[in-house]
Amino acid sequence: MSTQNIADLRKSYERAELDEEASREDPLEQFGLWLQQALDAQVPEPNAMTLATVGEGGRPSTRIVLIKGFDARGIVWYTNYESRKGRELALHAQAALQFHWVELERVVRIEGRVEKTSADESDAYFNSRPLDNRLGAWASPQSQVISSRAVLVANAAKAAARYALSPPRPPHWGGYRLVPDTWEFWQGRKSRLHDRLRYRLEGTSWVRERLAP
Repeated sequence: MSTQNIADLRKSYERAELDEEASREDPLEQFGLWLQQALDAQVPEPNAMTLATVGEGGRPSTRIVLIKGFDARGIVWYTNYESRKGRELALHAQAALQFHWVELERVVRIEGRVEKTSADESDAYFNSRPLDNRLGAWASPQSQVISSRAVLVANAAKAAARYALSPPRPPHWGGYRLVPDTWEFWQGRKSRLHDRLRYRLEGTSWVRERLAP
């Protein structure tokens, strides 16, 4: 496809609308509603979210992670603490998340500070994972340069030989929780006049406001 073809791509968003009267006053309730609708619609990987962090010198980076839980405390995912994202969160404990449910013409953006989940939470989730995934957490020095895939295979074999069916959670692996102070809900609309509702935290209350598309 040429650059000109890409520039000519167009889509009219006409599936739904988002107004203040129909939206929830609490952004967590609105998120729960939209996530359930994405699940009900069986969109591909409705739990996938883009995580944006900032490293040294203010250089941003993004990657896809999977939401593993959410409640009034925040949004939770699990990963290697020594990965690039882990190192960047150790430097700057602020991040942004984005869900894009293409089939529903919806985006949710979430910003806030990030903290680690408790050891008990991380242990509970780790122990719920399939065995191969638990061994993989030991096998992969995430984000580090390796000579070949054979390194991963060898590391996984060593972990399996050492821990058999009961690998413990590695000390470098666990959960993060983003504690939101800003939410934005985007619903595609016709003629690029999209609906955007932002919720921002003022003290202990959420202020809901409409943004121009």
